[in-house]
Amino acid sequence: MNSNEPSALNWRTSSYSSANGQCIEVATAAGAVATRDSKDPDGPALTFPAVEWLGFIENVKARSFPRT
Repeated sequence: MNSNEPSALNWRTSSYSSANGQCIEVATAAGAVATRDSKDPDGPALTFPAVEWLGFIENVKARSFPRT
């Protein structure tokens, strides 16, 4: 089994997630971060290059996204 296949990854949920199940799970893979819907663990996963994910997280922490 390829260690980058979604079923082989070590998925985790944010400590900020609520108990209602409306959250995403993330897992690290070779140079990437995968995301999936916690309600559909066998469904599709989106994968982002690690450097882009880190940039996204930095922007979230800095609240530097434009408000609509």
